[in-house]
Amino acid sequence: MTAMVYAWLAVAIVMGIVEGVTYAMVSVWFAGGAVASMIAALLGLNFKVQLVCFVVVSAILLACLRPLAKKKGIQKPLPTNVHRMIGMVGVVTEDIDNIAATGAVKLSGVEWSARTRDGHKVSVGERVKVVAIDGVKVIVEPVAVLAKV
Repeated sequence: MTAMVYAWLAVAIVMGIVEGVTYAMVSVWFAGGAVASMIAALLGLNFKVQLVCFVVVSAILLACLRPLAKKKGIQKPLPTNVHRMIGMVGVVTEDIDNIAATGAVKLSGVEWSARTRDGHKVSVGERVKVVAIDGVKVIVEPVAVLAKV
């Protein structure tokens, strides 16, 4: 075997290692091109043909398989039960002030960072209702106290 066969094999292995480390589908196309060039070297074709083979096969793999890989790689968000908290009523444990980025609410025994939907401040001890979830924060609004009859 010629030195070019080993060189293309080394390129393919390095590209495979890079692909394994990055998880981003960035070099697998070039590993395929290197394998094709290694076959061209085994057939005794000159370096220019091997190089053209590398570029063409890599480009074809990239153009044909990248869209498929992106489509298959898109993961749907993992469903959680966090949205069951919408509508729950809790008690403010730290004054809620959107401007100061402070506030906490206790819901079902668990304390959550909280913000108000409309930006109004809410004091400790007030009851609030969860109207939305934003990341790890609950968005709340004050609960009107029902008058006793």
